[in-house]
Parts: sequence; structure tokens; C-alpha cells
Amino acid sequence: MSLLTPISAASGALATGATTPVTTTTRANRQVLGQEDFLKLLSVQFQNQDPMKPTDDTAFIAQMAQFSSLEQTQTLTQQMTQLRTNQDLVTANSFIGRQLTVDAGNGATVTGNVTAVDASGSAPQLIINGQSYALSAVLRLEPGLVPAPAAPAA
Repeated sequence: MSLLTPISAASGALATGATTPVTTTTRANRQVLGQEDFLKLLSVQFQNQDPMKPTDDTAFIAQMAQFSSLEQTQTLTQQMTQLRTNQDLVTANSFIGRQLTVDAGNGATVTGNVTAVDASGSAPQLIINGQSYALSAVLRLEPGLVPAPAAPAA
């Protein structure tokens, strides 16, 4: 625990003889504020507000509405990301049994039937001729080769 000397809000000067205990914690460097950060800021705001000039109710409600909107936007972004992942998996599965031409890198292409989809990573991989290819590498899609019908059993 360390002691910090507060600064007067009006003048920016150090308050004489005043020390405030402050606990320091280590946290990962983040680019976005979360709900916990908002609540900490709100509690500090209440602790440091002037009793003669309390915060207006409408300002507090506006802050809560803004945070609620931000939280809903973050949730929507996460859900859209999950939807995109699921759509990629459905698309990859629809290619099973079809003949694809994919970009193999360095200007080379590979053509073959999709025999499986590997969904173990962050994005589905198409298995063609025993090799994995990203869904974004698809250049051409054709109906799969239909095997010849088996002779009827006698």
C-alpha cells in the first residue's frame, strides 16, 4: 500500500498535509474499459464529489445509459463474431463431396474433392487430397464426381 498526496481540483496544487492511502493492483494492459472499471470510476466520483454541488440525477442516468449501450454493443459484436464462425462452418460442410479448386500458395492451385472439414482450429479447414486449405483459398466450386452405380446383386 502506498500513500499519495491529493491535488486540489480547483488550483491543481498539492493539498497541505493531506495523504490518502491507495492500494495498487497489477492488471493486464487493456484498450477497453469494462463494467468493473466503470463501477470503480463511479464510486470514486461519488467519494470525491462536493456535497454542496451533488451530481445531477440526469447526468448519472445518462452515464448509466451510455455504459449500458456500450455493454450491449460489445455483446452484439461477440454474437456477430460467433455467427460468422458458425456460418463459415456451415459453408465448409456444404463443400463436402464437391470438387474444389483452391489456391495452394505461390501461384499453384489444387483441384480435388473435399473429403472432410477440420473444425479443430479457429477457422474451418477443408481437407482435399489429404491436405488442409482455408475456406478463403477456394477459387472454384464444381459438383463432385459421382461414382458409378454398383451392379445389382444377383
